Amino acid sequence: MCYFISIIFGEKTAMEVTIGNDSELIRQAQGIRYQVFTREQQIPAELELDGLDEESFHALVTDNGEPIATARLTVKEDGSSTMARIAVSEVCRGMGVASKVVQAMMQYAQELGVTSIEIHAHTYLRDYYERFGFEFIKEVEVVGEHQLIEMRYQTAHS
Repeated sequence: MCYFISIIFGEKTAMEVTIGNDSELIRQAQGIRYQVFTREQQIPAELELDGLDEESFHALVTDNGEPIATARLTVKEDGSSTMARIAVSEVCRGMGVASKVVQAMMQYAQELGVTSIEIHAHTYLRDYYERFGFEFIKEVEVVGEHQLIEMRYQTAHS
């Protein structure tokens, strides 16, 4: 199952968001994540590849067919979900791509009927996620050298 959204940035750049869980989409998402998390942020690959990719939905943003951003949504049996692995290629940061992929994944989660979306984000991103309606819950683990916080968004289905 794939879900498509077209995004227009400015007057000339059209980007597409695909959400699904086929193997090619997962492979491209993992490529972006490897660059951002393993190479740039020095997070060990064994922590980044946690075994949940095949059972999760992945958002992949492409610009002229080139993968530039990703996010992952894992839906649990109780109707809650976890959004994770949000990553944007370095050359595309500061263009609003992360916000678009987060919004697309939140919309997709709503359409799936999830009751809540939990995230573990870097501490410095607290205000950013609060703008989407996420609420701070607590500080959680340190991954690599990055302190993470738990935040939650209650959907209309809760």
